[in-house]
Amino acid sequence: MLRKGQRLKTRRPAAVKPAGPRQRAADPLAHLVLTRYMEAHFEAMLVTGYSADTVRARRQAIRRFIAWCDERGLSQPGDITKAVLERYQRYLFYYRKPKGRDAGQPLSLGSQFGALAPLKTWFKWLARENHILYNPASELDLPKLPKHLPRSILSVQEVEAILCEADPSTPYGLRDRAMLELLYSTGLRRMEVAHLAQYDVDANRRLVFVREGKGAKDRVVPIGERALAWLERYLLEARPQLIAGETPALFVTDYGEAVSPEFVASHVKRYMEFAGIKKPGATHLLRHAMATHMLEAGADVRVLQALLGHAQLNTTEIYTHVSIEHLRAIHDATHPARMQRKQDAPAEGPRLDNATRRALLQALAQEPE
Repeated sequence: MLRKGQRLKTRRPAAVKPAGPRQRAADPLAHLVLTRYMEAHFEAMLVTGYSADTVRARRQAIRRFIAWCDERGLSQPGDITKAVLERYQRYLFYYRKPKGRDAGQPLSLGSQFGALAPLKTWFKWLARENHILYNPASELDLPKLPKHLPRSILSVQEVEAILCEADPSTPYGLRDRAMLELLYSTGLRRMEVAHLAQYDVDANRRLVFVREGKGAKDRVVPIGERALAWLERYLLEARPQLIAGETPALFVTDYGEAVSPEFVASHVKRYMEFAGIKKPGATHLLRHAMATHMLEAGADVRVLQALLGHAQLNTTEIYTHVSIEHLRAIHDATHPARMQRKQDAPAEGPRLDNATRRALLQALAQEPE
């Protein structure tokens, strides 16, 4: 029987794994000369230490360009000039999505940038290996990316609602609860969670070792006591029932295999829907929530930089813009025009001497509009 205010949730049953390997469709671009140069470029990237995830992301962008060239009869690397690349850039700018709920919408500047940036790397490699006489992409101007704040931030109450949706009475729900708690406690990326092994968790020191995270960089992240308790319960009760063979992976699927980044993201999104939260995003929402909540509680931005694994501090400083609660509290407490202050009471805070006041006004007057 439902409790007062409780919604009836329908959960999808676990899928049955199909028997036998799936047959791959023939690659329509395999016979093209540009495709062979692309594969040679990716092989060189892997040899020099690039990750398979980086290659996978760039493959999609370059294949899209190769298909565009094939439709226009451009078959050799030497056929690609700066004018051709600028024409392709205009094609991306005017492209409209053909179907789905975003039908008729243009590509975002981020999508255009992601489609063009791998081409600059590819043609730089082609020129360095003397496959072409010069690099036509060397002076290609990429779209300027806007600096957006995160579109939405989960509150503490919303995060708790998501965590409570996982049913710990089943092995699958217990695994999902431990995974959600780990994501919120550590702020790991979905790729980093998928790559975790059992020996990467040090329960005695409450640490998680992230090996070869983004940029192939290792780091150590503390894990909270509550998240560690759920993780230990999962390892003791649920994981032995889920594994099908020997695997070092910390989190495993319903079939006993190591989880994928897509698996992690889809499960987070699923529990967000169960909790009635319809905000865009999934695992990164928990990452943003962790950073913002810690910042509002007094954490230093450089500490967050180390926890999140940001190479540059300006990447972490975005959370100083979304952490508005502290700024609002200071504004309410110090602004002289607030409603709570009595008219006869003097404005709180230190008074400025005349010299300091003049210097401040002069600095404000010199600021650009």
